[in-house]
Amino acid sequence: MSLDVIPDWCHNTVPMEKLETAVEDGSQSIDRAARILVRLVESDDIVTLASVMEDTCLPKSTAARLLRALERNGLAQRRRGGGFRPGPVLVEYARRDSSVGDLAALAWPFLERLGQTTGETTNVAIPTPGGVARVAQVNSNHPLGAGNWIGSRIPIHASSMGKVFMAFGAAQPPFGRPAKLGPNTITDMADLLVELERVRTLGFATTWEELEAGLCSTAAPVRGSRGAVIAAISVSAPTVRTSRERLAELAAQVVLEANALSDAINHYPGERGA
Repeated sequence: MSLDVIPDWCHNTVPMEKLETAVEDGSQSIDRAARILVRLVESDDIVTLASVMEDTCLPKSTAARLLRALERNGLAQRRRGGGFRPGPVLVEYARRDSSVGDLAALAWPFLERLGQTTGETTNVAIPTPGGVARVAQVNSNHPLGAGNWIGSRIPIHASSMGKVFMAFGAAQPPFGRPAKLGPNTITDMADLLVELERVRTLGFATTWEELEAGLCSTAAPVRGSRGAVIAAISVSAPTVRTSRERLAELAAQVVLEANALSDAINHYPGERGA
């Protein structure tokens, strides 16, 4: 039977208005559950029923029902001391897809070597629903640096690492018109898509005063054992001591270290199939 054809028994038993209402209610429930799931994954604090109610403005009965549904499906797990944490399905996916349990520790020597080579600030980051999350950073020795971004969520469209994630399928472009954050932020979606095609062609991304004035960066993808992009390495520097020509040179060095980290991940002793 074609999915485009509604069988007669549907017309005979459930009015179309009720079917449409049921679909809308189902979509709303999915959206609410997704918001709770994002909260579970991103929160550094214990997620409680009260905090979910506060963040989502849901009534207690609805929040509790959605948490139980997530728990039944392995997406949430009760903590022994109270509250919830990501469930075993998410934990297993993260372990399997990120290849290693401690990306920051594994990436550290590559970041240090890249920092020594370039003299600039180096980072490794992962994509999250809230933006680019930097998990390790090696600061430059210059008095004027690129700032400390650990723990911050960087808007994906204004970050060289965010461009890498979007270009290689690890993250989705923002919905609607991207916000202008710096003098050169790409705010037109068509222009952003052209930029992402350029990133795929070159194998690296750059920004020049797109996140904020006076800051430039370049990033390259880090891949897991199955070839999927799971992280990115970047170099960030003030524009006052960086030319666009030098940024291209930094990009080549970033690509080398990103490839080396990818190889290390793929040969990590705990990696499946290694």
